Amino acid sequence: MRVEDAISRLKGYSEELGLDLTRPEDRFKWFLASILFAKRISADIAKRTYHRFIEEELTTPERILEAGWGRLVEVLDSGGYVRYDFSTASNLIKIMEELKTKYGSLEELYAKASGPEDLERMLQTFKGVGPVTVNIFLREFRGIWDKAKPKPSKMAVETAQRIGLKNVELYESALVRLNLEYCKKKRCADCPAGEHCKSKK
Repeated sequence: MRVEDAISRLKGYSEELGLDLTRPEDRFKWFLASILFAKRISADIAKRTYHRFIEEELTTPERILEAGWGRLVEVLDSGGYVRYDFSTASNLIKIMEELKTKYGSLEELYAKASGPEDLERMLQTFKGVGPVTVNIFLREFRGIWDKAKPKPSKMAVETAQRIGLKNVELYESALVRLNLEYCKKKRCADCPAGEHCKSKK
């Protein structure tokens, strides 16, 4: 089996969460999820916490601001996001305030960006949003947003080299999942790209 076929089974996290990134409302939800995924916390906890936001209908800047800091902490804690509950709640409040006052919406922010680098710069002006968050957010927009052209993460590049894959950008989301869910956990026997892995030879 070709290495491309082997890893293409691994969905991007936005797809796993049931999001359609051609829809503005789902693009915002992915922005929220990306903020959760960016912390040094397991993907399972990030996914569980994201689903708690969905259950509480905290899926727009307005609803997040209406909920307030204390309620956000409760929702984060209920998903197991306890290490970063206070700081993430504070960041979410500041991000939503600035998003609304400075741009109006995530869609307007994108429209105002002059190009890929400007889009990344604008996103990183938000409290707590750094290069890792921006990469997580934008890598799944390739082919959807013309200005979404983040530099592939070091993790994706190293994983691609390990399995002999040349097109890093096209498969970046899958490469990251491969690293986090198989390489780091030493699940070599279950790895879908195991037959291509140079580390096993």
